[in-house]
Amino acid sequence: MKTYMAPVDLQKKWYVVDAEGKTFGRLASQVAAILIGKNKPEYTPNVDTGDYVIVVNASKLVFTGKKLDQKKYYSHSGYPGGLKETKYSTLMEKKPEFAFSEAVRRMLPKNKLGSKMLKKLHVYAGAEHAHAAQSPETLDI
Repeated sequence: MKTYMAPVDLQKKWYVVDAEGKTFGRLASQVAAILIGKNKPEYTPNVDTGDYVIVVNASKLVFTGKKLDQKKYYSHSGYPGGLKETKYSTLMEKKPEFAFSEAVRRMLPKNKLGSKMLKKLHVYAGAEHAHAAQSPETLDI
């Protein structure tokens, strides 16, 4: 049995995803799969085969149940007692782009390849984006 190796010069597509009314975690996991390239038959774990994704209307994402008030984002400064907690309700009011991109980042591989994949994600709180020149396709998730 031969091992398949994806070509390095794969054509990468651009997709636009409208996040209005979509569930936060479900959309994040589907976007992460597209960034990794698991939606393609050429998927290879050690090669970046994923596509570019533009997410618009990130401020209109929906949380199920009481997650908006109970779920928290944790960050640590590295110093003793430096743990910070932020409720997702506060985070979604102030920085919805950061909240979504951070959720996707934590679903990607924790190495140089994951950093490269995250650079292909563009999140916008509103309905407009600055990537019309790439002529992105609308992706219905």
